Amino acid sequence: MSAMRSYSLALRRLLAAMLAPAPLRACLAVCCALSFGLGAGIAHADDAAPKDTVRAEVGKPLQAAQTMIKEHKFKEALAAIKEAEAVAGRTPYENFIIDQLRGAAAASDGQDALAVSSYESVVGSGRMPAADQLKIELAIAVTYYNKLKDYPNAAKWAARYIKEGGTDAAAQDLIINSYYLSGDYAQAVAALKAVMELDEKAGHPSSEQRLLLLLSCAVKQKDSAGEAAALEKLLAAYPKKEYWDQAISHLEHRPGFAERLDLDLLRIRFALHDLKRESDFMDMGQLALEAGFPVEAKRAVDQGFTSGVLGKGADAERHKRLQTLINKEAAEDQKMIGAGDVDAEKSRTGDGLLNAGFNYVLNGKFEKGLALMEQGLKKGGLKHPEDAKLHMGVALVMAGERERAVQVLRTVSGNDGAAELAHLWAVYVAR
Repeated sequence: MSAMRSYSLALRRLLAAMLAPAPLRACLAVCCALSFGLGAGIAHADDAAPKDTVRAEVGKPLQAAQTMIKEHKFKEALAAIKEAEAVAGRTPYENFIIDQLRGAAAASDGQDALAVSSYESVVGSGRMPAADQLKIELAIAVTYYNKLKDYPNAAKWAARYIKEGGTDAAAQDLIINSYYLSGDYAQAVAALKAVMELDEKAGHPSSEQRLLLLLSCAVKQKDSAGEAAALEKLLAAYPKKEYWDQAISHLEHRPGFAERLDLDLLRIRFALHDLKRESDFMDMGQLALEAGFPVEAKRAVDQGFTSGVLGKGADAERHKRLQTLINKEAAEDQKMIGAGDVDAEKSRTGDGLLNAGFNYVLNGKFEKGLALMEQGLKKGGLKHPEDAKLHMGVALVMAGERERAVQVLRTVSGNDGAAELAHLWAVYVAR
């Protein structure tokens, strides 16, 4: 399976969720009460208009509009509001009332752009009580997101809502989703990481959708390290088979993955019961045999036969020949184990001790094997030091020393695949 195909399922699920309406109940049509007390605030024609009242020539069409809105006659209400707008010399308060009524009528009539612009003016007036203004800000953000598909403005208004004290947790997701849908993946990642830090401090994992979004952002930006990190977080919190498949496929196909780590990749797939194809079992058997670990080779090939993948078809005889060879080598290895320990100890580097120790572990002799591997690490001069730490961590997993294993695995570094393999083993152990 290609790397792109490995992501298809998760990304389809993600985009389906992302393109759905935001899970917020805010609606411009119901943000403000429709009863604005216009009658009590209307000044008669022969009165001096006091502050925060509506003159009769403005108030009369607005009262009519108010009645029409209650009767669901939204287009007629908008026409009446236009009459009020035609009055010269309107006061700021009159404009404030007009904007509220126009916003309510337009939102109810499905004229979302007009509703948004009207309520933006309401917020800009500075006349709304703080709690009501927050509701309007959130409703503006949701309308930009759900109805107008104007994601930059959706993010701007949701950010303002949060900055001014809004507490609806879904507003943060609206910001993140808006960045993503507008193609600003860097901003989406920054916002996601900020929220994830809060999740971590609160002691709970981030939502699966947020983690999938983080993964998708990395894919969009062709950020291989970001993909690996996102997949690791997904596996740690939601260890589903599909995410393991994605993590393995990403690692196998990513540029720079060292061919020498092919056996290590098969090794974790074996632990995950993920070997399925004829080539999986045959490759692991051959690579383990070539590496000097015939007992490991035997386990892989035996499982291939037990599962019914090997031993049939056009290559059945080849399968059986490899099994016979491996069985012979495994039996010989168990008889001769330890024969090369002295030479390994005399060697200038620790590679021999590490290989000998790992073979002891594979043969179930954990104490002896781990001691030799530790000796090899201390001796140094290793051809691939990060591989050595990876193998030490895997050996500790096999020996059941899970806490020590995670500690060692988390120290593996580099960009050739060893570190990512180590991190996957650490997640596997932690699950």
